[in-house]
Amino acid sequence: MLVVQKYGGTSLGDLERIRNVAKRIISYRERNDSLVVVVSAMAGETDRLLSLAKSITKSPDERELDVLLTTGEQVSSALLAITLKSMYCEAISLQGHQIKIITDSTHTKARIIEVETEKITAELNKGKVVIVSGFQGVDKKGDLTTLGRGGSDTTAVALAAALKADICEIYTDVDGVYTADPNVCPRARRLDAITYDEMLEMASLGAKVLQLRSVELAKRYNVPILVKSSFVDGPGTLVCKEVTKVAMEKVMISGVTYNKNEAKITISRVPDRPGIAAKIFTALADANIVVDIIVQNVSKGSFTDITYTVSRADAKKAHKITEEVAKEIGAESVILDENIAKVSIVGSGMMSHYGVAAKMFSTLAAEGINIEAITTSEIKISCVIEEKYAELAVQALHKAFGLDSEDVEEEKLCS
Repeated sequence: MLVVQKYGGTSLGDLERIRNVAKRIISYRERNDSLVVVVSAMAGETDRLLSLAKSITKSPDERELDVLLTTGEQVSSALLAITLKSMYCEAISLQGHQIKIITDSTHTKARIIEVETEKITAELNKGKVVIVSGFQGVDKKGDLTTLGRGGSDTTAVALAAALKADICEIYTDVDGVYTADPNVCPRARRLDAITYDEMLEMASLGAKVLQLRSVELAKRYNVPILVKSSFVDGPGTLVCKEVTKVAMEKVMISGVTYNKNEAKITISRVPDRPGIAAKIFTALADANIVVDIIVQNVSKGSFTDITYTVSRADAKKAHKITEEVAKEIGAESVILDENIAKVSIVGSGMMSHYGVAAKMFSTLAAEGINIEAITTSEIKISCVIEEKYAELAVQALHKAFGLDSEDVEEEKLCS
């Protein structure tokens, strides 16, 4: 069996934790599994390196920043290889540019183009555990690149897809995917399984268990992902193509998520004519800014208002770009609001149930929470609200949809 494992920064936080990871890896080798292990930087290391760069300048050169940040994973991979060898387990550490994981040239958030597997396969055939530094790659010019925060998940799934691994196991500090953040909802329940589509929505809406791009890759190449804890034994949560709900036909919602890493930008009195919206959002796309919710009001006297949301990290950059475009098109003003959050309900069951949206809106209204914007898909409804109400909204919705009821029984199996 070929297994790709990924260990996050908390799993590798110190030498004792690295030894525990090594023991787990050896237990897999003892059952004759072939192992490719993807590692993140040790906990806090990426932030430390980023802080060093920003102590020099608030806007460090992104190419050089990637060169700096890739050293975090290099340390982890080498330390784990050294530990395994000291425990008489053959291992080799490889960096993204050695494999090669080929990406585009968008520094700090590059996308994978191709994964070369020859070197990994050769080392596996020698009986070695192959340890790969996550989060990094190399572009066609030979420059080091990084895949964005959480990019080690994407590295692991990309390798699993390229190697046609039997499973990709993601080890983290939680023991699976929950119906809500357990820190906000103490009665949140771990899901045995969840579909790619549901996990995609949850990841995009604020659930931090898996990086969104890793789930996209897993769905595209049908890579089963098992989310488990590095610290406690348990079955984890399987993310897979289809889930058969055996005992719970009535279940509509799989989870409630929230995301405070959001900002809202409103453009007032935008000339309502063809091509204006394209001009605004093309400028944002050219700056590699991902736009989430977009709302356009009904036109009044040949003018309209357009509101959109972006990640808070891109907010000031997006605001500046939008102000420049607003001047060109003759819009009245651009307002940035960083005190918002997005709360969402996710579940494939809502496709066959009516009244889900009404229940969500009435639940928020009962708590005195105003909805500023709404977006929907077949399996999710998201509302933009004031940031201070985020936790309250999650708790209320979790209870309203029966996700914290002790008498609810649900069995989910991957088909």
